[in-house]
Amino acid sequence: MIKRVIGFQNPAYLSLKLQQMVITLPDIEKQPNISEEVKKAHVQTIPIEDIGVVVLDNQQVTITQALMAALLENNVAIITCNSQHLPIGLHLCLDSNNLQNERFRVQLDASEPLKKQLWQQTIACKIAGQAAVLQSEQIVATNMLAWSKQVRSGDADNLEGRAAAYYWKNIFHNPDFIRAQDGLPPNNLLNYGYSIVRAMMARALMAAGLLPTLGIHHHSRYDAYCLADDIMEPYRPYVDSKVLEIWEQTADISELTPALKRELLALSTIDVLIDGHRSPMMIAMQTTANSVQRCFSGEIRKIIYPDW
Repeated sequence: MIKRVIGFQNPAYLSLKLQQMVITLPDIEKQPNISEEVKKAHVQTIPIEDIGVVVLDNQQVTITQALMAALLENNVAIITCNSQHLPIGLHLCLDSNNLQNERFRVQLDASEPLKKQLWQQTIACKIAGQAAVLQSEQIVATNMLAWSKQVRSGDADNLEGRAAAYYWKNIFHNPDFIRAQDGLPPNNLLNYGYSIVRAMMARALMAAGLLPTLGIHHHSRYDAYCLADDIMEPYRPYVDSKVLEIWEQTADISELTPALKRELLALSTIDVLIDGHRSPMMIAMQTTANSVQRCFSGEIRKIIYPDW
């Protein structure tokens, strides 16, 4: 079953009752002349088992410890945002798989040649995805397709960087566009979309019994989710495609409005062709994460990524 991605952009009080997330609007509760019927109408409940990701995007959201524990026990990823509405924190369950110790060990023991081969597969798929996005805009991508087939172990020739330079100069039909964390729009939409995909991937890796901190390529000492950053790479073009669609249809994207956030939160339900089947992105990510674990354990030699 596909899990829900829920974002809170207004003040709310979040609590737990009978394995349900109880959502209460505090402003209603504080008004003395409001009837109990009206108060109850402004209280919603969602089964914990239906939730995959929770985004806390308002400084006046209050969440109880009991609810946080219940969410984490059910492998829900909790994202917290700062006053500028940018994701700054990610909470994950530390006990989401009963074979976690064993799987941590095979992940730690993974050889460098194996990790380089897995990175080769990852970058080849990412570049193929970027080429597909360009082709959807009738932009020449024959070079990108060629590069996707020429990636060597560990991406020794840095074809990822070469492809990125061509990709970002063309995707928005603006050769002056620069992809940067603090860059001009639509960088704001890309940042938000990537943060949602990163959280979903980290959640999937934890469910597969892997440690998202230990990457196959990324290894920054300041990055707590290196493996998630690695394995999410082929999923980035889905964000790019969605942002491109928004950019073409929306007059003003200078501000990340609640409506735009809702569109990006819906990324989890986008259909992905993977392993011969169409699946919502969140389920596809679990397929990918499980295949990564099987690669570490020596059961298979190839990560199952989306088929572009």
